[in-house]
Amino acid sequence: MTAGWNFAEIWERIADRTPDEVVQLQGDRVFTWQHFDQRADGIAAALLAGGAQHQDKVAHYLYNCPEFMESMFAMYKAGLAPVNTNYRYTDDELEYLWENSDTVAVVFHGTFTERCDAMRSRTPRVRTWIWVDDGSDPCPDWAVDYEVAAASATGRTIAPWGRSGDDLYLIYTGGTTGFPKGVMWRQDDVVGSLDNSSKAKLPAEPGWEVFDGRISGPGPRVLPGAPLMHGTGAFNAMSVLMNGGSIVTMQGRHFDPAELLDTIQHYKATTMSIVGDAMAKPILRALDAEPDRWDFSSMRVMISSGVIWAAETKAGLLRHNQRLIMVDTLGSSEAIGMAANTTKAGGGSSTAKFALGPNTRVLTEDGREVQAGSGERGRVALRGRTPIGYYKDPVKSADTFIVHDGVRWSIPGDWAEVEADGTLKLYGRGSQCINTGGEKVYPEEVEEALKLHPSIDDAAVVGVPDERFGEAITALVQLHDGHMLDEKALIAYVREHHAAYKSPKRVLQVATIGRAANGKLNYKNLRDEALRQLGIS
Repeated sequence: MTAGWNFAEIWERIADRTPDEVVQLQGDRVFTWQHFDQRADGIAAALLAGGAQHQDKVAHYLYNCPEFMESMFAMYKAGLAPVNTNYRYTDDELEYLWENSDTVAVVFHGTFTERCDAMRSRTPRVRTWIWVDDGSDPCPDWAVDYEVAAASATGRTIAPWGRSGDDLYLIYTGGTTGFPKGVMWRQDDVVGSLDNSSKAKLPAEPGWEVFDGRISGPGPRVLPGAPLMHGTGAFNAMSVLMNGGSIVTMQGRHFDPAELLDTIQHYKATTMSIVGDAMAKPILRALDAEPDRWDFSSMRVMISSGVIWAAETKAGLLRHNQRLIMVDTLGSSEAIGMAANTTKAGGGSSTAKFALGPNTRVLTEDGREVQAGSGERGRVALRGRTPIGYYKDPVKSADTFIVHDGVRWSIPGDWAEVEADGTLKLYGRGSQCINTGGEKVYPEEVEEALKLHPSIDDAAVVGVPDERFGEAITALVQLHDGHMLDEKALIAYVREHHAAYKSPKRVLQVATIGRAANGKLNYKNLRDEALRQLGIS
């Protein structure tokens, strides 16, 4: 075995033990673990034949599909490091990402052929382009046909340098507040972090006895509602596979709650990863509108991360499936599993309130631990299994991965306080904090109040320059169809939930808030839109 847990070795072990179990499904495409293993061997061989060296970076430029996790398996087999690519990026953003990550190969969907062709002269390090057929553009002569490569394996592919738990997984964070940063995770640390919630935990030193005891049959069948290019989807998918489960990917390329519910019903999916209310609310609206259309009973666990998931939305979902368990997790690309909130029938629920994980604390900026019930705010911090830093960025690494009293902490920037009962009350990222008249206001808490109003489909809150207060709280709202903007009523509504200083001074209407596929907001663009509507230069 390798030194440290490595996904290639884990997934090969499962393929050897359960070769005929199903591991991936999409439409009428069905792949067993044997297919998964052999096809990944072919892709790994193609990457090595293209000149890839130990820990070279390989980018995914794909929508959700079986080839995403299959090619990730191939990269791990060959001792290469996957790099996620946001398929919404422009040419300039792609150039920055692939140059910054030192990418040497790109696995791309056919629909991106023209853009990849244009990128070839701008990303000279990329030597291998692997084309995935999606029924759009044909395979160009400068690319390798994915299916041809996948079918080419003659045996298990292992590079001369082998595999290691130190091999990397790179996940680039969104660039809404600057250029994307590549978070470097050791595979051993990813495995350990994802395994934290397991009843029979894997030993620190790899060994198959405990592992084999956990793989007794088919595992959970998971539908990633979130894109695999983002941490919420990717970490969940890796976790499912290391437990012998299977992944169902939708065929559509834009989030459609009807397609999602159709897919759950057809494949009897048991677990789903989503991005808070950005996905949960449309799902609930579809179920409420047609309560007899879908059989939602196979779904047992819904997992969310990254965006607020309101208690009211959870209660609504429970009306359609009383056996549902909803796990709202606090985590990020830099910290897996900091805290969680679990909701099930018969239990209470809350919004943005979490139980701290065993390695999570709330620290002040000088490193003191925030005490329960003190009312003091600090940043949520995780110790133990954390990333080794940002790729080629020691300055930002030092800002996020901080040592206090000899303990290394990952501190992504979420501000919170610890309530008297020991639970976490989350306020949001400090980078978006609005300072109005000396009071700090976190956009998420105001946004959540607005989204409870029956006329509001989605909302964002930003600060704009104000002569008196420094910054004035300004809300941008996306209305439900058939509703008109009532600015005064919405401001009054927020005041019912929060102190007056937290209420917006203005409420502006936009056609769409423009959430990304991972549910996150581009606050810079939203602030620019607010400034434009208000005539502030």
